Order: sequence, then C-alpha cells, then structure tokens
Amino acid sequence: MDYKYFDVSIEKNIAFCTFNNPPRHTITADGVFEFQRLLADLEAMDELMVFMLTGGNERFFIAHYEVGELASLSEGRQKTKEATQDKPKKLYPFNRLNLALEQSRLITIAAMNGQAHGGGLEIALSCDFRLAGKGKHTYGLPETNVGIIPGAGGTQRLARLLGVAKAMDLILHGKVYSAEEAYDLGVIHRLYEKETFLEEAKAFARKIGSRSPVALSLAKKAIRQGVLEPDFEKALLIEQNGLDAALKSEDAGGAMSAWLKGEKYQWKGR
Repeated sequence: MDYKYFDVSIEKNIAFCTFNNPPRHTITADGVFEFQRLLADLEAMDELMVFMLTGGNERFFIAHYEVGELASLSEGRQKTKEATQDKPKKLYPFNRLNLALEQSRLITIAAMNGQAHGGGLEIALSCDFRLAGKGKHTYGLPETNVGIIPGAGGTQRLARLLGVAKAMDLILHGKVYSAEEAYDLGVIHRLYEKETFLEEAKAFARKIGSRSPVALSLAKKAIRQGVLEPDFEKALLIEQNGLDAALKSEDAGGAMSAWLKGEKYQWKGR
C-alpha cells in the first residue's frame, strides 16, 4: 500500500496509521480522497479488526481542514452566486469519508497526540474511540470564528455526543478546549500522559484487538444504528438481530462452552 499522506503499519489484526501533511498538517481534498482509499484498502483485509490513526507531528493530530481551499471555494461561489442556488443533493466527499469511518466494520480509534480543530476533530468524532495525550494542544470546532460552520458532521455528532445545549455553546462561541477539558466534557474516552501516550494508545488498540471480532462488530453496529432510531422497540430489534447473528457464530458457541469449562478460547472471527 502506497500513500502520500499516510504511513501504515500492520500488526496482526491492527492497522496503525499515521497522518502526515507538513508543514501545517491540515487535511485537504486530496487527503480526503486518499483517506477514503486507505479505509477501503484496510477493510478489504479480512484479518484486520482495528484501525488506529495518529498524527505524525507531536503538535498535531490533524490540525484542521485546509482553510485556503475553503476560502477559494467561498470566493468562487460568491462570484457565480452558487451560494444562493439549490442545496447540494448529496454528501460532499469529506462527509462521506466520516460516514464511512462511522459505519466501518473496523473498530476505529483516533489517537489524538496533538491539536484537532474543525475537520481534524470531525474525523475523530467519527471514530469509535478518541484517546488524547496531555499537553498544550487544544480541540474544538471553531469554524464560526471565520464565518462558516462545521460541515463534515461536526454539528450533528457533537450534539449527539454531548447534547444540544452543550454543543450549541461550544460551536456558536467557536470554543477550543484543552485535553483535560475535552476529557471532562466527554469528547475523549481516555487521557494519557504525554510521555507515554503512543505506548498507551497502542496498548488500548491491542486490548480491543484481543476481543471477539464478531461480537465487537455486531455491538458497534447495534449501538450506531440503534441510537439513531427514534422508535425504541425498533432499536431493540436491531440489538436483537445482532444477538441472533452472534449466537450463530462459531466463536460464540466455542467461547461459551470454554467459559463453562473454565477454559480459554482463541477467537477465530467466525
């Protein structure tokens, strides 16, 4: 696998990926398309179960979306008055990338070693887990400070994660916050010391990777789909269908039989 913006290392069933785009370490349109290709390539590898993304610079995870591209887009639309025309009928590529991360069969981990503003945080919010290292870097969706709004799922995912009132306060004020504040808010799941961050994040990924591939994939699907279902009974049916699928797996039968005998079971992923 050959990529311009990503370095990839495969360890058993885990893909450790590092994003690099110096000097500003922003995500660009080209980076979005390559990220889509990377994710598709990894999902095609049946043995993979976990995807962990971190930044290649100690100051940045993914700094933000490249503002120069957005400024050029704004100028072009003002000249053609495209901004007043009908709204887009389909999702932009960046939105499709984040949706693909959210819906991926892989368990996705954003190991945020540094700053993640705007598009950088939107990518992290699309992942199943967000880990952070202590430091001076900040996180947030500050787009309103430059006259735009989050456009790759930030308004929707942050509101679902923190509630409408908190998301409204953070986004409309364009607030950025420290790793400690992000942890207190509930934006991140784990907060590690800066010096041991990468080792701790990899250990987290390995622990997830040691669990049942079938169960984790089905549990992720039930949570992601069920939480968006307004009819609670239908949400319960999504969960029930996941349980039925798990019960049909070789791993479920083998693991429960082993548990009853006090024995260990080696996951087969089927």
